[in-house]
Amino acid sequence: MSFTRRETIAADQPILIVALEGWIDPGFTAATALTCLLDQFDTRTFVVFDTDDLIDLRARRPRVISRDGLRSRVYWPGPRLRVGTDEDGMGMAFLVGPEPDFRWKGFAAEVVELAMEMGCKLIVGLGAAPAPTPHTRPIPISSTASTQELAAEVGYRSGTRDRPARMIDVVGSTADLAGIPSISLIARVPHYVSTTPYPAASIALLQALSSVSGLAINTESLEEGAESTNREVDRLIAQSEEHTEMVRQLEERYRRIAPAEIDENILPSGDQIAEELQRYLRNRTTE
Repeated sequence: MSFTRRETIAADQPILIVALEGWIDPGFTAATALTCLLDQFDTRTFVVFDTDDLIDLRARRPRVISRDGLRSRVYWPGPRLRVGTDEDGMGMAFLVGPEPDFRWKGFAAEVVELAMEMGCKLIVGLGAAPAPTPHTRPIPISSTASTQELAAEVGYRSGTRDRPARMIDVVGSTADLAGIPSISLIARVPHYVSTTPYPAASIALLQALSSVSGLAINTESLEEGAESTNREVDRLIAQSEEHTEMVRQLEERYRRIAPAEIDENILPSGDQIAEELQRYLRNRTTE
């Protein structure tokens, strides 16, 4: 066993939300969504996983805090399981922290063991990917799930795809054997805003999470940032005929193709927009 319990379980039949760091996260979509969730719900650490057993500490070193020459504490990077309830009293659990570097199969088995102990009724993964979709349209959400019916609740990309696995994929496939349904939600973030925070994508991801889980989630804290970021993207694009044409083409493709099936391999260049937007956001944080 590579974990230590810190608390007893209070919530009954929680939703387990997997939001581990380590996969690409364009627009900081999943990270922002997780912060929004943890800020509005009262959660506490239930389980701490063994860092030595799971993490390459040469690649992700622990942090040490010192004050006036006195070393006080070392912070170890590692996965944690937090538990709490939403505003309606529905149970929730969050698997947070870095994806393990080692023992993926063993770690996934332990997570599912804990999910069974808690009586989890659903496991949901949060993620994002860059896509050729315009910022002027709703953010598409695609999914992979343990059943076709569950995937259809959000939408999925048709056809066969071969990609590197994330921990939610391993946890989900392990949970299948235990009879716990699982779904991974992927926000399709406009590729030209993927290097800077993009709250609109985080809002879409949280709305999809609420839809499949029944959790009561408030996204008001992200809405002002989403509106101001989109206004700035509009302004930057309007300054270039090339970028205006790119967005027009993306809008046309969006209309013709189901959003979840848009091919991310067809990416018109948006590097200049991304650089300008990143500069704008840096300047705004220093004002």
